[in-house]
Amino acid sequence: MLRISLPRQTSFTAGVAAFVLFFIAAPLTSQVPTTLMRDVSPGKMAALEALDDLADEIRDMSMTLWEYSEIALLEHRSAEYLAGLLEAEGFEVETGVAGMPTAFVATFRHGSGGPVLGVLAEYDALPGVGNAPVPHREARADGVTSGQGCGHNLFGAGSVGAAIAIKRAMADRDIPGEVRLFGTPAEETVVGKVYMANAGVFDDVDATLVWHPMTETRVTNASTQAMNNFTVEFRGQAAHSAADPWNGRSALDAVEMMNYGANLMREHVQPSTRIHYVMPNAGEAPNVVPEYAKAWYYVRDTLRAHVDEYYEWLLDIAAAAAQATRTEHEVSLITGVHALLLNRPLQEAMQANLEAVGGPRFPDAFQAWGREMQAGLDIEQAGLDVDVQPLATRATPAQGGSTDVAEVSWITPTVQLEVTSAPKGVPWHSWATSASHGTEWAAAAADVAARVMAMTGVDLLTDPDLLAAAREAHGRSTAGRPWKSAIPKDQKPPLP
Repeated sequence: MLRISLPRQTSFTAGVAAFVLFFIAAPLTSQVPTTLMRDVSPGKMAALEALDDLADEIRDMSMTLWEYSEIALLEHRSAEYLAGLLEAEGFEVETGVAGMPTAFVATFRHGSGGPVLGVLAEYDALPGVGNAPVPHREARADGVTSGQGCGHNLFGAGSVGAAIAIKRAMADRDIPGEVRLFGTPAEETVVGKVYMANAGVFDDVDATLVWHPMTETRVTNASTQAMNNFTVEFRGQAAHSAADPWNGRSALDAVEMMNYGANLMREHVQPSTRIHYVMPNAGEAPNVVPEYAKAWYYVRDTLRAHVDEYYEWLLDIAAAAAQATRTEHEVSLITGVHALLLNRPLQEAMQANLEAVGGPRFPDAFQAWGREMQAGLDIEQAGLDVDVQPLATRATPAQGGSTDVAEVSWITPTVQLEVTSAPKGVPWHSWATSASHGTEWAAAAADVAARVMAMTGVDLLTDPDLLAAAREAHGRSTAGRPWKSAIPKDQKPPLP
């Protein structure tokens, strides 16, 4: 049964017009019809045929995860939902992985021998960016204030769809090997995969596939920034701010001194370094000397060595601030990651599959929706970019963000795909992307990602030369150095 669910329109006329446009302009799915594919191996064809059958389920997963929009380490319904679907498909599911209730691993093995293939899935949302699936600011009718501003609802759906398609292709074409879907929580706080890596979850994986929603469609060809995420808590002595301030020791003074020191430090760090902070707690009332205050810091750089160096410098500044204000302080390193490693053989294999599948085929109604959003944001009304970007001959400059996918890329060869899911130029991690990812139209991005990852997965399971080349490239990238966690090996996850 065809089910069409459109975002609420601003008027009845607009709703009818969008419905008509949507109904006649394009199908609900984005793929090139499987029957038109040429020069595709039997294993890839089996995976694509499976995804023809899974298209509605991928869309439903996308919308269900958007509805839940659960933030980091609280993705209980999301994780249970995806794990249940995989278990019903015949995967063996382990939950509560690495001490995180919302982390899971779903495994399917066929035959003996063969590679172990990993597929990463994320599903956490961001706090405070929730929005109705409309092209303007409007609160969700259900009162949920968090939102899928990074598109992890699509991410989780596309990855689960790819894993199921690979599993069905393995069984249908008697392809030996193992596929594991890693349900990884708390990417937005750069936590989940770090602690899973510390627990050895990825150690025996031969190669890993991942994707991410974006405003362009391409194989990822830029690294990310290494990062440490930490807090500094200061404790002093409360007193009356006017009557006896000499009896007080201000924890807020300590935070302000640390922040001042960090801001002076900025003059003397590398141009690639980024330091940013907030103050989650800075006292309760002006007439009370604050006995407790807290600073939360990120320090990033393209090189892990620079992060380590500047982290130690910031710790010295924190200690000096405590000494100067006669307070006590405690540092908590929440998480830390490396820069993402690229793998050229896997990039080229994924690029070939991406070009075979093509970009998402959005209907005219979604393009019009996107242009309306862009007009409201006062940016170029270009709609959504559906072109497939070429793979440059060399890596492009590192992006400004950080990701825990980087830890997986240091342990095993990893390749990432990006697929357009929101209008070009809209601010990421915002109400605009939350709204975009709440439309059923955006599920076309998850469909494309599932197809490209499934085809690349079959390549890795059936082409030992590709896997060998990927391993060789990985060895060159790591220079033979084993992965070393940026956090203590026995540190427990920062559960809420």
